This record gives sequence, C-alpha cells and structure tokens, in this order.
Amino acid sequence: MQSAWNQVKTLIHKKLPHHTFMVWIDPLEFIDIREDEFVLGCPNTFARKWVMSHYIDLIKAEIESVCEISCRVTLEISDGDNGNGDSHLDKEQLPLPNVSRRQHEQSLFHQDFTFEQFVVGNCNSFAYEAALASASGGDAYRDALFLLSQTGLGKSHLSQAIGTRILHENSSIRVCYVTAEDFTNAMVYALRHDNIEQFKEKYRRQCDVLLLEDVQFFGGKEKTQHELGYTLDALLAAGKKLIFTSTHLPDDIPKLDGKLSSRLSSGIISSIESPDYDTRVRIIEKKAASKSLKIPRDVVEYLASELTQNVRQLESGLIGVAAKASLLKLPIDVKLAESVAKNIARRSRKVTTTSIQKLVCKHYKISMEELLSPSRKRSISHPRQIAMYLARRFTGESFQAIGRSFNRYHSTTLHAIGTVERLIREQGAIQKHVEFLSRRLESGDL
Repeated sequence: MQSAWNQVKTLIHKKLPHHTFMVWIDPLEFIDIREDEFVLGCPNTFARKWVMSHYIDLIKAEIESVCEISCRVTLEISDGDNGNGDSHLDKEQLPLPNVSRRQHEQSLFHQDFTFEQFVVGNCNSFAYEAALASASGGDAYRDALFLLSQTGLGKSHLSQAIGTRILHENSSIRVCYVTAEDFTNAMVYALRHDNIEQFKEKYRRQCDVLLLEDVQFFGGKEKTQHELGYTLDALLAAGKKLIFTSTHLPDDIPKLDGKLSSRLSSGIISSIESPDYDTRVRIIEKKAASKSLKIPRDVVEYLASELTQNVRQLESGLIGVAAKASLLKLPIDVKLAESVAKNIARRSRKVTTTSIQKLVCKHYKISMEELLSPSRKRSISHPRQIAMYLARRFTGESFQAIGRSFNRYHSTTLHAIGTVERLIREQGAIQKHVEFLSRRLESGDL
C-alpha cells in the first residue's frame, strides 16, 4: 500500500500549492490498513490537528479514488523514537502553516518561480530589479519591498524567486513564506489552543526573511492586524527583510488600520503592469520551452495578440492549444489557436464566480442564501460543488479566492472540484449536467 499512498500524494500535490503540500502532506507517512481504516503517521499534535481541520476530506477522497475502497482516515503521531525511549527534540517544535523546518525551506517554493524563469519587460522591469536587489542583499532594499499587481501578473513568482535565491546563497538564513490567509488561520488556531507565545516566537524571533503574500486579505481582520503590526515592528527593529505582495496599495485596502498600512508602506513599492505584446510573445515562448512544447511562431504571435490580460491567461491559451491538438489529433496552427483564444476571451469577459453561482441556483432551483450556507444537505452541497468546479474552470481564480466566494476554506474547494471531476468520469448524468451548464456559460446565456 506504500505505492498507493505515494500515488495519492502525487494527486494531492497537483491540487495544492507547492509550499502547502510540502509543509502538511509530504511529511505524512503510511502506517497500516486496519479493516476500513487507513492509518497515516503525522510528525506532531499540531500538524495532526491542522491536517484534520483542513485537508482530511481531500486526503480521504484521493485514497478512495486510488484504492477503490470506502474508508476512514486516521492520523497517528509518529513516535520518533531514537532508541533511548525519547522522541527527537525536533519533533517537539510545532510547525506553523507555511513556515517549514530548515531542511524543507527551499522545497516550499515552486521550482519554476525563479529569476531565471521570469520574463522581464517594460511592464515589470523595476519590480524585477527591486526583487533581485532585495534577494542579493542590496542596501537600497534592505528593509521592505511591496510588490503590487492584479492577479496573474507575476508578483508571487518574484516573491518566491527572492526566497529561492536567498536560500541558495545562504542556507542558514531563516526564510518564512506564508500567505495572509494562512497567517490568520495559524494565529486564530494558536489563540484557541493557547499557543500564541509559540506563534510569536516563530514569526518574531525565528525569522530572518518574511515573505507575506496577499496582504489585502487582512482587511477587516482587526485582531490579526494588531498581531501582525507587532510582528512587523519586531522584525523591522531587528533589521530583518520583509517582502509583501498585494492586489491593492496599503491605503486602498478596505478596513486596514492606518498604522499597519504605514508599516506595509515603509519600503519600496513596485507595481507590475499587464505585459505588452513583445513581452507576451517571450512569455509564451519561455513557457512552451519549459513544457517541451513546439509551437509555431505564427501561433505564438496570434496568442500574444489576442490574450492580453495576464500571464495566467497566456498560459491557459498555450495549454489549451496543446491539449486540443493532442486530444483531437489536429495540427497546431492559427485556426486551432483562434478557437481556443476566442473561447478564453469570451469567458474572461462574461463569466464570473457570481454569474456561475446565479446560473447554478437557477438550474437547481435553490436560493443564493442556501448555496452559500453551511448546509450539507445533498440537494444543496451537490450544486455547490458543481458551482465551485465551474468557477475554477471558467474564471481561473485561485482555490482560496473561490473558497472565499462560497464561505469555504480552499481545502473544501479542492475537495469539491475533485469530487465533481470523479463524478464526471463515473456518472453520465453528472457529465451531462456539467456540459449543459458549461455550454450556457460559453454561449453567454446566463
């Protein structure tokens, strides 16, 4: 069953952010199968509680899919016995979300999110140079760097590139990479379980570089803002390096405390704009090369001229062309690219998560209040899962963003999407429902 567990981990890895997978899922070990119970080993109590709260549904779904069994999943604490009856000291240090032990720090970052893989153009050259200087220890960017852009333009790429470069040059530096949402969840968990001093210790005194993603998420979260403010004060006073990413300037984040806004703005603020045509061409060429795809030049130029919003849209076009050519045994040419690009452009203009929610409510005859409620009744949870699946397919939003739109954690979104994907494969009726709703969305008949 070890090979089956390895396969399950591979499937989960595809559905979670790389750094999240490396912190929470990769350390889990297969122990045993006891009747209808699938037993996994977990490094400590904190990790067990976090996985049970956020990822157990996803783990269970993938185990049942791979093993073709119905089972319960149990997490047991690995004893870590060193032969003397004592656990290894490292097991006593409870990890916090997205802040790994030293040996795992570099593995938290996406392998393609490096400076070498970043395509520089007029739209992002200042942000690139600022990030590179920050990673290289330049005095001008010693304290803080704030990377500003809309979704899909490369701010997370540069943030992770900084972390990767710093660790490459000096592996003894303690790099903490965390999203604002996970920082908030960890703080709330620490408060509820009387672990706040450990939380403070990890972020204030065991961190040399803080990479904090999506700080716009802190808007309206008063207690988290208060704790974050003290944390940033402590790190700045100690001369530590801070890198923030956001879709909004600090002053434009709704319900953000003025003092925290001032701290976030204390360093260099660098924006990333939508790529121009020449940059889009080079982005497509670089991504095609990294995926070993041979795309004719005229197809590259066509995609670059039609898909103008962001890098994710360009990548979606590239993957769409390659997938359609492979599945339908068609040549990769401008005609094929045109069909893919027009579909993407049409979706991006008309389809939003809200419009998907309204369409699903109308189709299944439920209210928006019911769709967004905590109800787990099949008549409501099933349409909710389909709506999440369609939101991921047609909007390209992150799992976290989709989850927030449905008042759910991103792990619940992952589970919902995985469930619908499985039902599409197994049940013709579900496939027909999804295809019908997809045609409505593609045609603009909302």
